[in-house]
Amino acid sequence: MLSNNGPPLDDDAPPWGRNGIGHWFEWGAAIKAAYDTPYAIAVMRARRAQALGLTYEEYTLEILERGRHLNEGDAERIAAIKRRRPLRY
Repeated sequence: MLSNNGPPLDDDAPPWGRNGIGHWFEWGAAIKAAYDTPYAIAVMRARRAQALGLTYEEYTLEILERGRHLNEGDAERIAAIKRRRPLRY
């Protein structure tokens, strides 16, 4: 399996993984840059996400991954995102 040098998935690995601590900082910077948006855009995304029943993070991640904004016509995709949520007890 190929690695994208992201955070480790193994429980026995240190938080920064086996590829050196530099990748940990690079991923942290990339995540910060992806979510570092102007206030007006963040508010717009939060309102759209709430209207669709998604979290801000889920909505923004969909924009970053697929390059498009979700709307009411994307009910199947929204349902798939909601199914991926972890179970809450």
